[in-house]
Amino acid sequence: MSDNTVPAPVQAMVDAINAADTEAFVSAFTVDGFVSDWGTVKSGPDGVRSWAGSDAIGAGARMTVLSAVTEGDTTRIRFGWSSRVFNGESDGIFVVEGDKLASFTIPPAH
Repeated sequence: MSDNTVPAPVQAMVDAINAADTEAFVSAFTVDGFVSDWGTVKSGPDGVRSWAGSDAIGAGARMTVLSAVTEGDTTRIRFGWSSRVFNGESDGIFVVEGDKLASFTIPPAH
């Protein structure tokens, strides 16, 4: 799949950020799911909620998927981000487990 469509769990996370819905954001992840933002890992519901509060929803973030490629359970995207913390484009890597996200990784820019 390379037509910029993303799996439903990825879209659910993007929609939760854009709707400023922290509970929907946390619910998009598995119980042991995590966010890794430039190597800082926040895991489990409390960790995911903490990241949403400091770096995403709590920072007024808006996320736009610019491109996406899915292979198996892994989706790699390029996304636009606008918030009080960061503005610009980044890469994101999602691992889907069933109907939830096992992880969302924002690798360090080089």
